[in-house]
Amino acid sequence: MDRVEKEMCEWTVTGMDCGSCANKIKTALDRLPGVENVDVALMNERLRVTLDQAQTQRQDVENIVTKLGFGVQAAREESDAHVHKESCDAPEVSERAAPAAKWYQTPKGKLVIGSGLLLAVAWAIKMMSGAEIGHWAFIIACLVGLFPVARRALAMAQTRQFFTIEMLMSIAATGALFINAAEEAALVVFLFAVGELLEGVAANRAREGIKALANLVPKTALLETETGPQEISAANLRIGQIVIVRPGDRLPADGQIVEGQSGIDESPVTGESVPRAKGPGDEVFAGAINTEATLRVCVTKNPEDNTIARIIQLVQEAESARAPTERFIDRFSRYYMPAIIAAAVLVVLVPPLAFAQDWGTWVYRGLALLLIGCPCALVISVPASIASALATGAKNGLLMKGGAVIEAAAKVTRVAFDKTGTLTYGRPVVTDIIPLHAEIDEVISLAAAVEQSSSHPLAQAIVSRAKELGFNIARSKDEQALAGKGVRATIEGVTAFVTSPKYAFSKGALTETDLVVAAKIEAEGKTVVAVYREGQALGLIALRDEPREDARSAIEQLKQLDVASIMLTGDNPRTASAIADDLGVDFQAEMMPQDKLKVIKGLTQHDQVMMVGDGINDAPALKQAHVGVAMGSGTDVALETADAAILRDRVVDVPGKIRLARATMTNIKQNVSIALGLKAIFLITTIFGFTGLWIAILADTGATVLVTLNALRLLGYRPEQTS
Repeated sequence: MDRVEKEMCEWTVTGMDCGSCANKIKTALDRLPGVENVDVALMNERLRVTLDQAQTQRQDVENIVTKLGFGVQAAREESDAHVHKESCDAPEVSERAAPAAKWYQTPKGKLVIGSGLLLAVAWAIKMMSGAEIGHWAFIIACLVGLFPVARRALAMAQTRQFFTIEMLMSIAATGALFINAAEEAALVVFLFAVGELLEGVAANRAREGIKALANLVPKTALLETETGPQEISAANLRIGQIVIVRPGDRLPADGQIVEGQSGIDESPVTGESVPRAKGPGDEVFAGAINTEATLRVCVTKNPEDNTIARIIQLVQEAESARAPTERFIDRFSRYYMPAIIAAAVLVVLVPPLAFAQDWGTWVYRGLALLLIGCPCALVISVPASIASALATGAKNGLLMKGGAVIEAAAKVTRVAFDKTGTLTYGRPVVTDIIPLHAEIDEVISLAAAVEQSSSHPLAQAIVSRAKELGFNIARSKDEQALAGKGVRATIEGVTAFVTSPKYAFSKGALTETDLVVAAKIEAEGKTVVAVYREGQALGLIALRDEPREDARSAIEQLKQLDVASIMLTGDNPRTASAIADDLGVDFQAEMMPQDKLKVIKGLTQHDQVMMVGDGINDAPALKQAHVGVAMGSGTDVALETADAAILRDRVVDVPGKIRLARATMTNIKQNVSIALGLKAIFLITTIFGFTGLWIAILADTGATVLVTLNALRLLGYRPEQTS
């Protein structure tokens, strides 16, 4: 038997305005043979399916989507020089997306204009020619406006989707014509078209925040070549190439500065408003702005893997990770629609049959009930808020991989922090220079001379401090590492040492008094080294991996949110205690990766836990926590394992992420309340005859627009604000 080849195919679908639109496409395609894993992303206008083209062709999928009333175009296949993709061939489209059509250029915009003009003409005819001729004019206006809606309803019925707003609308408008309510039927059709147009405008506004990310990376780059700078497409850059970035230009790729010093404005990528001074050896992001001087930058990531591309991919993929609330509402709406239709049928039949009421009155009320019962506002209430929150998070350097992560983050009651590189900078710095029998200058310059050939973090910190103070570092020779004790070298013909205080004491370089001083400093969580020559102590140098400047503020903000904190570290208890006491946080020390995993497992038994880390050894704990958050400077393993990421290495973004998640869930609750509240009010008023058809459709579309506009408020939310 031949092996069945299944391919992943992708399209761009336009015209989707709410969650029910995406559900209609998914339901229709799920019923096609050879079609699996249908994924419709509303805000990203993306359709993906796993397709067996022996059973269903690409064209068949496109025909179904078009019949349902949506635009569809094969997505552009990104070329990959290293990996051959076994996916469906798709035609190339322009790299630069075409500008979005104005509202009046869209099919829904044209329908609003057309049906509005027909309605106005019908009213004019009624006023000039009388009610009878006007009645026929309203019938024509209604049928012309209803035709595209009814066509979509029939297309959906062919895929066994009978309970759709298009079907309800078609039934209600047609029924209104049969009970001689042509004028109201035409008005209802017009208001329905207006509502759909407003939904589309609101949905497009929500998409802009995500689409704007792609425009952060310039389309061209100035490539350094043997014949001089050459302008090429940024999409063609490859690792190892050198690009020239002039003042005011955006960086075309992730890279490392080779030459030049400048301020880098990373606000487009991380939301950090203050430019950071960077020079040779420093990493830079695609999309960041060079503010001061020309730079030569070596490309370190291909275009499809740069920071902006990863952010866009995370945001796009996040839409598929749906929140539990969203999944519940989807299930609820499946039963809700048939229930509304059943209620409408009872309203039409029971009063006339059981109580001899007027048929015309109750048919009219039943038709109005059909319109008011549409669940569009309810269905879009969650995804609209989630999409806005994802866009806001991306704009502020706070990435979350979907609605499920947002909902989990909103419930967090405890945050577990890795220490090194998360609460601290991850690199030791010189904090104290204590002279014993020499000047401070001599202590630090001699220590730097001894340590200059070492790659140990403590050695690099000492050398960096000497350079900062402007000292000339003497040449060394005969360098020798003293295993576990320190380093010695010959400086200007004399042997010099940088070792642990205990080793120096054993060699007679330090006195007991000096050893007490060293022990006192070590009690503060600092590492102390002794600097001496043969038999002569010069001084002590203390170093520590210092807490980040905003770490204490972050812990305080978490307390204000009623979220407890704990620090997990592999350091010794003395060092851990010093950092923890300084920050006001609980801690557990001397932890191996498996120990961190065990602690997180224990914490999740009683708390909703967020784990924040940056290293490979944090990956298991990040995965175990309810929400794993990777610091932006962390390893790729941590970023891929985590549920969320912080791009700007600020600890205060942890409470910011929780605030954004909680604000999103509050917004969702507001949206559900608006949707269900308006439904309940107008269902009652419709049954008792206080409101009619046009009010019913106005209430339905109005609720959808209100819900979407409320969700859009999240686009302006500022996670860093504490009040």
